[in-house]
Amino acid sequence: MAKSFKPVSLLVTGGAGFIGANFIHHVLQGNPGCRVINLDLLTYAGNLENLKGIEADPRYEFVKGDICDAELIAAILYREEIDAVVHFAAESHVDRSITGPEVFVRTNVLGTQVLLEECRKRWVSGSVADFRFLQVSTDEVYGSLGSSGLFTESTPLAANSPYSASKAGADLLVRAYHETYGFPALNTRCSNNYGPYQFPEKLIPLMIHNIIAQKPLPVYGDGLNVRDWLHVKDHSRAVEAVLKNGLPGGVYNVGGNNEWRNIDIVNLVCDILDKKLGRALGSSRKLITFVKDRPGHDRRYAIDASKMRKELGWEPSYTFEKGIDETIDWYLDNQEWVREVTSGAYRDYYENMYGER
Repeated sequence: MAKSFKPVSLLVTGGAGFIGANFIHHVLQGNPGCRVINLDLLTYAGNLENLKGIEADPRYEFVKGDICDAELIAAILYREEIDAVVHFAAESHVDRSITGPEVFVRTNVLGTQVLLEECRKRWVSGSVADFRFLQVSTDEVYGSLGSSGLFTESTPLAANSPYSASKAGADLLVRAYHETYGFPALNTRCSNNYGPYQFPEKLIPLMIHNIIAQKPLPVYGDGLNVRDWLHVKDHSRAVEAVLKNGLPGGVYNVGGNNEWRNIDIVNLVCDILDKKLGRALGSSRKLITFVKDRPGHDRRYAIDASKMRKELGWEPSYTFEKGIDETIDWYLDNQEWVREVTSGAYRDYYENMYGER
């Protein structure tokens, strides 16, 4: 294991989004000696309500801005004496990447390159004793699996959507900056996340939202696509472990060892909500509507996270049964948050994509 690194001034990009916000909550709760600067452009999936309760913490600061703005990035790095960057900021919805890939290339590839270059300049300037850059990526860069097998860190990249291709491009830039310059960069690739604050275009919160409203539950194709699911709080713990103890230049797969077919997830959420809402068991399943499959839809993802366990001592703490029950309770208790993020500019997209009309 590498010598433990303890960031003092941490820049989190995309910290108003689902995973970024959960990570900031985690860091501030468990690292009293660390400041966090949150850089987020506040696009449709970024919401400062995700960070409610920490605004007054003197260790936290929010900056609205674009990761493609090199001048802004440089100013933050030096002004705040940043010694670590955790890079979550990304366009992440596959459906959106199919209908509009340009913004995915700009944000996910160019934005990552801008961050890497400005961080490299700070690192070589000698103005910081030690530095880390952590790129948070996805298992989707590996492409699709058959009915067996697992993605390992040595699995070749074989992205099948504009989104995953843009993340693969960013991952390769991270690798290149380490190999070319010796820059202390690391890379995590995680399976599907679920938990509080997830934007309701993703499967689990979309199903919860539509079941509560008794609207159709759109399921792509035959619903037999398989994903490995990990609670976002376990992901936050993994990112912290890699940042502090990962070997620079390393790639770390993060997974829940928790494979589910999409249709089984939907049925489970239906049944749990029927019980919690006092509805007849099976009534929500009648809302399931099979829709035309997504182009290039990967059939199965599954992660081998043994490197995380062996090198860093990390493993998931949530069972899926506990995690999904807590997640559903969170959305039931935060309906105002759901109404806010599914209104305004998002409404037309939401209706067109999922046939709500």
